[in-house]
Amino acid sequence: MVFLTSLLHGWRRGTFLMLSSCSFLQIRGHSSRSKKNNRVRVLVDMDGVLADFEGGFLRKYRATYPDEPYISLEDRRGFWVSAQYGMIRPDLCQKAISIWESKDFFLDLDPIPGAVTAVKQMVNLKDTDVFICTSPIMKYDHCPFEKYAWVEKHFGREYLEQVVLTRDKTVVSAHLLIDDNPDISGAEPNPSWEHILFTACHNKHLLLKPPKRRLHSWTDDWRSLVSSGRH
Repeated sequence: MVFLTSLLHGWRRGTFLMLSSCSFLQIRGHSSRSKKNNRVRVLVDMDGVLADFEGGFLRKYRATYPDEPYISLEDRRGFWVSAQYGMIRPDLCQKAISIWESKDFFLDLDPIPGAVTAVKQMVNLKDTDVFICTSPIMKYDHCPFEKYAWVEKHFGREYLEQVVLTRDKTVVSAHLLIDDNPDISGAEPNPSWEHILFTACHNKHLLLKPPKRRLHSWTDDWRSLVSSGRH
């Protein structure tokens, strides 16, 4: 009960950060890079990178609102699904939001092809620390629990120690962040990590200017990206 009270208090303030270890909290002016070793820390986003948020949303939306217009994955543009639906008709914005606020939405998401195998291989690389860094939605009735349950279901209970729940990824210290959101901002204007954009239906049309980089899928050469974080 004390834990739940603290959790709810943190979310109401909009500053809640749940970490496996407090050492991963970014301190302004300090970097996760160490001159003493060659370890690399990688943060891997969950929705859209490990879990198929877009596919799961479209299936449940069409099943829940069969008579409403929908946006195919090929026509998705922009990170925020609800914003694009709201452009079709204002009331569709809230209907879209209701889908991921519903029970079992996050738990029932399918893994992105190759994601589970790739992350397990990444974890086993020498001098590599991997954390699943994900932002829970503000309506916390189901989402936080289901994110942990999803990780246990697809990765195993031992991976629960690798989960970082935060509304602000900029304050988490790492070398690399693999995330499908093209615009990540927060309290820290200069995060320690390099943002690697994971290709998704909503961002595949974006042209990245060097030195920004993509990971097109989990069949792409993610090992080279991890190695580049050591330099």
